[in-house]
Amino acid sequence: MRAQDWLLIALALAGVGALVALVAWARLNAFLALLAAALLVGVGAGQPMIGVAKAFQDGLGATLGGVAAVICLGTMLGKLLAESRGAEVLAKAFARFFGPRRIGWCIMALALTIGLTTWFAVGLILLAPILHTLTRETRRPFLHLALPMLACLSVMHGLMPPHPGPVMAINALGANQGLVLLWGFVLGIPVAVIAGPVFARLAGKRMDITADTVEPPLPHPGTRLPGFGWTLFSMLLAVGLMLLATLADLTLSGGKLRAVADFAGNPTVALFIAVVFAHWSLGLRCGFGAGQLLKFTEESVGSVGMTVLIVGGGGGFARVLQTSGAADAMGTMAAAAHLPPLLYCWLVSAFIRVATGSATVSITAASALMAPVLMAHPGVNKELAVISIGCGSLFLSHLNDGGFWIVKDCLNLSVAQTFRTWSVCETIIGMAGLGLTLLASVLIK
Repeated sequence: MRAQDWLLIALALAGVGALVALVAWARLNAFLALLAAALLVGVGAGQPMIGVAKAFQDGLGATLGGVAAVICLGTMLGKLLAESRGAEVLAKAFARFFGPRRIGWCIMALALTIGLTTWFAVGLILLAPILHTLTRETRRPFLHLALPMLACLSVMHGLMPPHPGPVMAINALGANQGLVLLWGFVLGIPVAVIAGPVFARLAGKRMDITADTVEPPLPHPGTRLPGFGWTLFSMLLAVGLMLLATLADLTLSGGKLRAVADFAGNPTVALFIAVVFAHWSLGLRCGFGAGQLLKFTEESVGSVGMTVLIVGGGGGFARVLQTSGAADAMGTMAAAAHLPPLLYCWLVSAFIRVATGSATVSITAASALMAPVLMAHPGVNKELAVISIGCGSLFLSHLNDGGFWIVKDCLNLSVAQTFRTWSVCETIIGMAGLGLTLLASVLIK
């Protein structure tokens, strides 16, 4: 490696270090921290300051062009599910199907269904009252239900599009959306089982946590609950369309049918169709007025503005890393060290996750750094690289992670109890996810 490569690597590490320091220690807004880190890397590499600013701007625009609509539409769908109390409908139907003896699998199926398209925090808020109700009615140990629920919601958030992190990684690495969904199911569900029911049995022997009463939200006057079939179809519609597009790509050589499937399976179009359908199935059909639905969607988009900025800022940081040559230098170093690319992806993502506490920032920054590494290793499965980065972004949640405090408050745990349950659960997800991803890469060769 040349001396210039080492200088660029040092600048990239300094940029990540600055990002960590500004977010974790200085408590600076993550978007501002990403911009500051990008300026440090670009100017340090000798780029003109106006060139650095333009590169950041171009990267931000290119990233948001493919991700912003997905984030906003997914949030709208989650809001409609919450306001219609669709999660309660799914919970009752799943509980009847699985029965009291298999209530743990019931809560996992519920979390997987709701977590497919809703953010972790939204899904947790929706399911917390249901979790406490099921615990009280079935007299099962609280952790035997809580940990499987948390594991499933977390895996869906970190590995599965249309969540913002995986979508960002897919765009950055050029992976196939539908194949990431398939790998997310194949690898994510076993990971959730290990971090959920298996870990819950061990944790339940060491801790006795009593479920407090959490009341479900009150229904809107003049409205009725949606039907189970319509609710389930509304939640699975977008994912089904994306999988259908991948199936068409694999089985059809061309023609109008494949073109229609590819159009409907585009993440933005698929979520748009799902949200429009949910306006009827979870809205108008349940007695909500058009004005109420407009208010719900506007409130939901307003709540994710900062997340959109952070994702865009990550794209800007990525573009500066590329134009400065720092990303290529990182790829050269990985090749010289003979480090397996999938392991490298996980290590970078896990480091940023532990340091900043943000899974979204972790995936965004790691994807930017790993893109040139994967270009230098064309034999690496890009979809598994997305899964590896996603698993790294879930590793070891602790005090600097907003999710840590959301779990603590929603489940009425102490800080120590949250460490011994949620933090360990996330660590298991990260480690088990890496192991299964590496195993899958060996088997498909």
